[in-house]
Amino acid sequence: MNELCAWISKARHATFRTLPQSLVELKLADVDSLAKVLLNPSDGQRSSEQRLLESGLITELQLEHARAHMLDTPEVDAMAFQVETQALERLNWSTAFKHHAMPLGMESGVLYVASSTPFKRELELELSVIADCIVSLVWASKLDIDHRLALENHAQQTTHAESTSGPDVWPGTAEHAPMDVHALLTDALIEMKASGGEEQVNAVNESSSVIKLVNQMIIDAYEQKASDIHVETNPGDDISRVRFRKDGDLEDYLLLPSTLRAAMVSRIKIMSRLDISERRRPQDGKINFNEFSNIKLELRVAILPTHDNLEDVVMRLLASSKPIPLQLLGFSARDDRTIKRLTERPFGLILACGPTGSGKTTTLHSLLAHINTDNRKIWTAEDPIEITQKGLRQLQVNPKIGVTFASAMRAFLRADPDVIMIGEVRDEETASVCIEASLTGHLVLSTLHTNSAAESVIRLLDLGMDPMNFGDSLIGIVAQRLVRALCKHCSEPKVLTRDEYEALVHEYIDGTALSAAEGHARLAAAASESAGKPVQQISMRHAVGCEHCGDRGYKGRMGIYEVLENVGDMKHKIQSRAPTYEIFAEASKAGMRTLRQDALEKAVAGLIDMKQAKTVYA
Repeated sequence: MNELCAWISKARHATFRTLPQSLVELKLADVDSLAKVLLNPSDGQRSSEQRLLESGLITELQLEHARAHMLDTPEVDAMAFQVETQALERLNWSTAFKHHAMPLGMESGVLYVASSTPFKRELELELSVIADCIVSLVWASKLDIDHRLALENHAQQTTHAESTSGPDVWPGTAEHAPMDVHALLTDALIEMKASGGEEQVNAVNESSSVIKLVNQMIIDAYEQKASDIHVETNPGDDISRVRFRKDGDLEDYLLLPSTLRAAMVSRIKIMSRLDISERRRPQDGKINFNEFSNIKLELRVAILPTHDNLEDVVMRLLASSKPIPLQLLGFSARDDRTIKRLTERPFGLILACGPTGSGKTTTLHSLLAHINTDNRKIWTAEDPIEITQKGLRQLQVNPKIGVTFASAMRAFLRADPDVIMIGEVRDEETASVCIEASLTGHLVLSTLHTNSAAESVIRLLDLGMDPMNFGDSLIGIVAQRLVRALCKHCSEPKVLTRDEYEALVHEYIDGTALSAAEGHARLAAAASESAGKPVQQISMRHAVGCEHCGDRGYKGRMGIYEVLENVGDMKHKIQSRAPTYEIFAEASKAGMRTLRQDALEKAVAGLIDMKQAKTVYA
């Protein structure tokens, strides 16, 4: 700190240098190269800085270094500098890591911080607010800052792990992220520094530590039961981040220095067999992770270009898994009986509808598992095959070679099936073949992207289906959503006041023809069924948080369902092209619980809280 103070004092009396002088003194460029660029008469309208950058003679970071040198801005060795404790009290290591800046020390009430961009005024102001004092930026190498911050955070975590028996915590990461990820991150930064900087690491030949880092990231996502991995890159020196989607919510996993973002994206592209040189267009691919580890896992990869020539990555984990037993999906006793009765029909059409990621495929496989017996031949066409079952004949759709859902369906009809599952009804051709098959003695199951069961009827009619055939073929529709289930170990009950209960009943019957008395009876029945005995007061549980759920208050997910059965006057409504509200009214008359009603019944049963219930219909 004494040397820094001496440099600051000296800088007050320093003479101004020109940009070319600074570049030469720093050995970032030679006189001949500078003259060739700066004395070109055809470039007279652009500034010297623009010409130097566009010529490729220097980089943005080298320009920042030269600017700092021009004004005799203090320069420090971030790897060797002895950071004062007082500085860390103002700006700790985790905050420094997020802002790509390194605290140094205090002098006369001013906190000195090292940055590779010391003239970034917004960074200086932001750090001043965080540190609650005046901040002055000095220059240090970007690679040195990255390396030092990674080492300090790693050392801090090692000390924490030795002093406690709890899980390691990396600033800005998921709570249970394993320690070796951060060691690999540090190793990758060290290898980058040895390789000569960001430009070399951006090339195809990523360091072995980057390869290990990507592999470990996927392994951690698999072990933490994440459904998706999101790699989100940010421009300039901003920290990029990796997040996992677990139980439907995104959670931070790892903060990624800007110097590593391109190498990580390139590595994922190589694993997906995509074009690493293409950055302008979206790309889709797949990773067979069994080629890189002993884990049987497939990942569906989407590369999406963002601003500043950067790319984001989203990877969906598709572990080959077994079907969930039907009784564990979360159907109410009433809906469970209905759906079992429908799947035991010898022919007809059953649809599962809902947004992407709502569990439609899981539901269909559970239905298939219920009827998967030796005396039935079951074919499925899926894209991709996420769940495998013994006895099922499963086909992977591949439109590139002409294997579409419609063509697969026609092939199945020549293979003497009893039951057929088609991954998704996307077009008129597929819908027509499904209806045709269901009318010729086959049980057909498929999915549709619609918001409710009643809307699904109208959607298929809008696709051009013959209403007479569709009305005859349809057996039932299951609309669904996924919500976070309350942790069974820590959720706490709260008895509803009379006004709260009346408001809940009103919310339950809203939009239906039910009376308040009928709504009260249904909610009371749901609460009593859960308690195993009649209840006098209706209560609802709320999330708290404990060690079993990672202090989140939620553990796992639960399905919310709406089962429309083609009974009563429903066939006539479909064949006469009745509007959605009439389809809905007829289904409700036949006893269908809406998504809203099923969610509220599960709330009074203590399975979910109102916050999650309202995500279904609010």
